[in-house]
Amino acid sequence: MVDHVADHMDAASFAALVNGTDNFFLRRAVERIRDGLFDPLGVQWLTSGKEKLDQVFDQGVARLEAGRPCHVCVCGAYGQGKSHSLAYLKQRALAENFVVSSINLDPRQTPFQDFKAVYRALMGAMTFPDGQNSFTDVWKKTTDHWLNQPGNRDRTLQDLIPGDLPHRFRAILAAMASPNMDLPPVKRKLKKHARFRPREFPWILKNALMGKEIPAYRLKAVFHYRQVPFYKDHSLVCNDPAQYLAAVRGLAQLLKTMGYRGWMVLFDEGESIGQTRITSRSKSYELLHELVCPDTGSRGLFPVFAFTHDFFTLVAEEPYDRSRAPRRRKNSAEAPEPVPCFARNYHRAWKQALNIHLLQDLSARDWQDLIRRLVVLHGKAYAWEPDKETLEQESARVLSRHTRAESRMKLRVLINQLDLAQQDRHG
Repeated sequence: MVDHVADHMDAASFAALVNGTDNFFLRRAVERIRDGLFDPLGVQWLTSGKEKLDQVFDQGVARLEAGRPCHVCVCGAYGQGKSHSLAYLKQRALAENFVVSSINLDPRQTPFQDFKAVYRALMGAMTFPDGQNSFTDVWKKTTDHWLNQPGNRDRTLQDLIPGDLPHRFRAILAAMASPNMDLPPVKRKLKKHARFRPREFPWILKNALMGKEIPAYRLKAVFHYRQVPFYKDHSLVCNDPAQYLAAVRGLAQLLKTMGYRGWMVLFDEGESIGQTRITSRSKSYELLHELVCPDTGSRGLFPVFAFTHDFFTLVAEEPYDRSRAPRRRKNSAEAPEPVPCFARNYHRAWKQALNIHLLQDLSARDWQDLIRRLVVLHGKAYAWEPDKETLEQESARVLSRHTRAESRMKLRVLINQLDLAQQDRHG
C-alpha cells in the first residue's frame, strides 16, 4: 500500500460498499491480492494515504492548467507500493477526464533510451476516460464534429493539429481525417494509379501513428490519395528518439485541444533506466531531463515515474567527468576531441528540480485498518461469517512475524490466514 494513512473509512461505510458490489468482483479482488496482482477494487478500497496522493495529483493539474510543466516521481523500496500508487493515480486521472497510458520500463523490451519503443508502448496502452482505447477512433469522431462546426468552415485540419508535432505525425493525423481522392473506375486501372489501394490506407495510417515501421514511400502514396497537400514540405523519416518525445508532447497538446484535460503517462520500474551500460544511461538521463525539466510548459503532458531509492544513488555516483573517444573521421589527420559521457551533471540538475513523492512504511494503525477491511472483504466474497475480533487479533500476530516483508507479501500472508480460518470454520 502507500504512504501514511490519513483518511480512514468507517467500518459501516466500507461494509455498505462491499455489500453493494457484485460477488464476482469481490472474489476477483481477493484472488488477485492472493497472487500479488493489482485489482481496480483493491486499488480503490485498500489504498492508504489517498489524501497525499490526491494532493500530489491536484498540484500537478493546477500547474498544467497554469501552463507550467509538471511531473511526479514516486519513490520507495521494492514492494512498498509504487505500482499501487501509480494504479491509484491512473484511476484518479481517468475520473478527472485525462487520457492515461501506463507502461513498465524494461531494458530489453521497452528501454527508455529507445524512445521510439517507449512511444509505441504508450500509444498501445492509451485509455480514454470513457473506456475507449483507440486514439484513431476518437480522433476521427473529434475531427468530424470539428469540421462540421459552422465557425470552422474556413479552417483546415492544420489549424487543429499542433505545429510542434513532428512532420510525419502531422501528415498522418491529417490523412486519417481526410477522404480518399475520387477516382473513377476507369482511371483506377491506369498504371500511374497502381498505388491507389484505399482498403490498405486505414491500416497503414493506424500503424504508422502507433510508431510501427511503415516506410515513407508507402505513406507518400496514402498522403497523395488522401489529399494531404503539405506532406512534401519536409522529410517523413522519423528515427531520432527526440522526435518521438516531441510526438508525445504534441499529442498531449492535441488531446487537450480535443477537450481532455491532458495526457498522463505513467512509467513503472523507472529504476530499470540504470540497469544499462553507460552510453544508454546517458541517453536515458537526457530524455528524462527533457520530460521532468522542460524549457517550456508541457501543455497537457503529466509524466509520472516510479523509482527505487537505488536509482537516485546511482545518479549521484555517476562519473560525470568521464569522457569517451569519438569516432575518427575519415581522411582527418587531427585527433578528435574527447566527448563527455554525460551532457550534464544530472544529480546536480535534479537536486532541486524533481518533485519526489516519498513512500513511507505503513504504521501499526494503518495495518490494523487494512486487516479490518480484508476480513470484511474475504467474508463477503466467500459467503462466510468470520469472527472479526478473533481474526483481527490473529492477523496482527501473523503480521508481527513478517515485519520485514514487502507490503505486497504481507497482504498475501493475511489473505492466506483468512483462507485457513475459512477452512477451519467449514471443516
